Amino acid sequence: MQQHAPLPLWSVAWPAAGWVLLGGSLLGLAGGWWVALLAVGLVGTVLSAVHHAEVVAHKVGEPYGTLVLALAITVIEVALIVSMMLAGGPETTALARDTVFAAVMLILNGIVGLCLLAGGSRYREQTFGQLGVSASLTTLAAIAVLTLVLPNYTTSVIGPVYSPSQLAFVAIVSLVLYGTFVLVQAVRHRDYFLPPDAKADEEAHAHPPSGKLAATSASLLLLALVAVVLLAKALAPTIEAAVAHAGAPKAVVGIIIAMVVLLPESLAAYRAARANRLQTSLNLALGSALASIGLTIPAVAIVSLATGWTLTLGLDIKSSVLLLLSLFVSSLSLSTGRTTVLQGVVHLVLLATYLFTTIVP
Repeated sequence: MQQHAPLPLWSVAWPAAGWVLLGGSLLGLAGGWWVALLAVGLVGTVLSAVHHAEVVAHKVGEPYGTLVLALAITVIEVALIVSMMLAGGPETTALARDTVFAAVMLILNGIVGLCLLAGGSRYREQTFGQLGVSASLTTLAAIAVLTLVLPNYTTSVIGPVYSPSQLAFVAIVSLVLYGTFVLVQAVRHRDYFLPPDAKADEEAHAHPPSGKLAATSASLLLLALVAVVLLAKALAPTIEAAVAHAGAPKAVVGIIIAMVVLLPESLAAYRAARANRLQTSLNLALGSALASIGLTIPAVAIVSLATGWTLTLGLDIKSSVLLLLSLFVSSLSLSTGRTTVLQGVVHLVLLATYLFTTIVP
């Protein structure tokens, strides 16, 4: 019987390093070099957390495995957002919006564009199942518009915000949409999300890890997530100050958070595209987008309702146009089941436009 590979050393070392760095901060270590070490430790611990979540997910199987991965990523994202909101005070009411918007734009245009370009340049043309991608984009479009665009047009509260009852309603709706998507992806219509050679892939798939290995990963996952929360809290003031000192818009902070959270899934999606497994690549990318917005918004909404924080969700006109354009282009470029380098370049140009207009609004 094929044995599951043991845990790589780095996945064990990074959570330990994160706790060592936290201990150094408690002892009063500071300075630019120490902040750099904390940042490296945060990224490494995030990578380790996602790796252990994948091991646990492989053990428990679907649909629970999908939820383990999504919840792990959401805990990291919410921890970073809440830490920076606590550090920044009332001036960070739009941080959750900026982070979720950045995650959606980075995924739809950055990760998807890079995967299409990498796969197209190597294989000229790649194919995937339209049904699964269509279901993902439909759900993503609904949640994105309800959470990021609709607040600008409600009248119960003046401004791009929801009233408490509206916020609670949208949080519930987001959970319902995401939960239904997980049910469809993992149970009722799992075949929609499998590549044409899925049978061969499943036969070559590694056996699930042992109970002992899964329990070890679960323990390390918990340690890594707690370390991520505390490292983010320690770094939050420095990141806020660095962005302000550079004269960059506050939305840049949201982009930084989204990049940290999406790094592991981005690497996995890129590797899948280079291996001519575009279906897997798109499942990873669009699944991350759905988890980011479908679970983060309800989580932050609960924090907002419990603490009384104002949560600014509505995007400005420029960002709304870019979001709707990205959703429209994605629905067109992924509508035929075949992709080339052209679609990849179009998505990457939209990403460059988003990043440029964020810094130079």
